[in-house]
Amino acid sequence: MGISGSGKQPNGSNMRRKRDIIISGFSKLLKEEKLKLVAEYFENPGEVVSLLKSFWHSDASQQKLFDEFSENTISNFYIPYGVVPNVKINGRTYMVPMVIEESSVVAAASSSAKFWSERGGFHSEIISTKKVGQVHFSWTGASLSLFQLMPQIREHLVNSVTHLTKNMEKRGGGILDIELIDMTDQIPTYYQLLVTFETKDSMGANFINSVLEEFGQSLKVFMAEQIQFTDSDRQLEIIMAILSNYTPECIVKTWVECPFSELDTVDEQLDGIAFARKFQTAVRIAQVDVYRATTHNKGIYNGIDAVAIATGNDFRAIEAAGHAYAARSGRYQSLSYVECTDDLFRFVLEVPMAVGTVGGLTSLHPLAKQSLEMLGNPTAPELMMIASTMGLANNFSAVKSLTTKGIQAGHMKMHLFNILNHFKANEQEKKAAIEYFKDQTVSFANVETYIASLRK
Repeated sequence: MGISGSGKQPNGSNMRRKRDIIISGFSKLLKEEKLKLVAEYFENPGEVVSLLKSFWHSDASQQKLFDEFSENTISNFYIPYGVVPNVKINGRTYMVPMVIEESSVVAAASSSAKFWSERGGFHSEIISTKKVGQVHFSWTGASLSLFQLMPQIREHLVNSVTHLTKNMEKRGGGILDIELIDMTDQIPTYYQLLVTFETKDSMGANFINSVLEEFGQSLKVFMAEQIQFTDSDRQLEIIMAILSNYTPECIVKTWVECPFSELDTVDEQLDGIAFARKFQTAVRIAQVDVYRATTHNKGIYNGIDAVAIATGNDFRAIEAAGHAYAARSGRYQSLSYVECTDDLFRFVLEVPMAVGTVGGLTSLHPLAKQSLEMLGNPTAPELMMIASTMGLANNFSAVKSLTTKGIQAGHMKMHLFNILNHFKANEQEKKAAIEYFKDQTVSFANVETYIASLRK
């Protein structure tokens, strides 16, 4: 494939034509060739190349490591790496790393951590750590015959993957159960094997998928050997074999609690009981209204995702499981809830979360390894508790702000630097703006007007 090296500035019509071209063999190009080809989609290709190269790691071996994480890598995309001190969980205090670009999330978590560290801290427990995978298949025979064969099928399948499971079993994990599910009322001839696993400190995706794919082949062989069936019934078809990111039995429960009197100082206009009741109503709204529930749960994942990314875990899988769990009743609702009994306020988060502390990026990415070391090299269950704590911490701060001074006051103060950077404010202008907006409303328009006044 030819690559232009003329360095000429392409005009708009040329770039439009270039975007219409189907590129073949891109993945086989050298990194520099990919970079130059991408740069030709811009009016200033030289500047684009320089910008993308400026984000390369200065250590070539580290950059090579990053390049091999994903395909067609031409640069790195930086996201702020922050820390939250004073996170007290089950009596132990952590310094928690959070990787997130959204303003006020780390500040909200820090505020919540400090607040609850003076009221007994966060409490957390693991409900279960089971993970799930499925073998989806089609079979035309009688359902009863298949169910009658399940004891033999189960034994055959387990024996067929001992070479894959032996190391996991040494660590206390492995296959927990294999269940046959009849789905023929939904799709004709469709069945599935629902397999539950324990993967200990590993997230376990590769392990689970390897076992499931082997199960699929072994099931086909087993059924082909059943002479009691007709030729057509012996031809079982494997549709697919894959883990599920929905883990309703890999659950962590985290909560904070204190007497109402310890909430008296939260808001000048409300005593502790009034604040607790208003807070409870706000969370209750997120349990009955899907519009509010979506934003409410997004705030929870501000905290959970940030810890997941910092430790090299798959935040997309974690969040997908949580949103599915939030809709398990048939209606999407809040993942957290409030209990007010006698003189006690209790705020609880119960959420599914499959994480790992060994294998994958947790072992390869240098900052992921550093994050885990910062946390004291936790086990996977301990990391579940830490991540869920940051979810609850952000949720508490958000609802507290919403029910007292409003969310924008604190959020826009934190967003001030982003607005100043948008207007390319220098250090002197930033100092002046920070001082000015201590008692002024922060908004894009107000900052624009103020910066303009400084520059007159």
